[in-house]
Amino acid sequence: MAQTKKAAAKTKAPKAPKPHALDIPVPPRAKLDPDTQAYFAKCDEKLGYVPNVLASYSFDAKKLRGFSEMYNELMLAPSGLSKLEREMIAVAVSSINHCYYCLTAHGAAVRALSGDPKLGEQMVMNYRVADLTPKMRAALDFAAKLTESPDKMVEADRAALRKAGWSDRDIWDIAATASFFNMSNRMAAAIEMMPNDEYHNAAR
Repeated sequence: MAQTKKAAAKTKAPKAPKPHALDIPVPPRAKLDPDTQAYFAKCDEKLGYVPNVLASYSFDAKKLRGFSEMYNELMLAPSGLSKLEREMIAVAVSSINHCYYCLTAHGAAVRALSGDPKLGEQMVMNYRVADLTPKMRAALDFAAKLTESPDKMVEADRAALRKAGWSDRDIWDIAATASFFNMSNRMAAAIEMMPNDEYHNAAR
């Protein structure tokens, strides 16, 4: 009997690691509201897993909805910035903030969207070493200054973006993306949010 129990224990699936350091459990999928269940099922279908950032917010359906709606609007809605350009802003901001979760997750997105693993690594370490267009470098310089010294933003910073070819509507999207990831980085740092293992090997 003891041997049978030992064998059964070995065949049990390992417990999934906690997505963060707080004592706020991720609710079982069956206990989530129908909209969240459907959202997570779509993640399973498209990605093969639910990103830990979404799992972390899932204890509160309103917070998860607010976070995911803002993320989807900024990163996926029509914009003068491509999806890759928005991901590059996310990584540049996260690099300054040393955000392990976002560098891992969005570094993988830059690799996947660009088809260039080297670019992904450069963006994670220091976007200034990457071979970027002057237009994209101006956007990242703006996002970096907004992250490091928001009180020093002046009209000349916006004028530099216009000169590089960005419209005022684009400037809004650059600023909004950088601002969102500054918030997200700080939440991830505060609760020690851990990236999914799947991100590490993606698009290499």
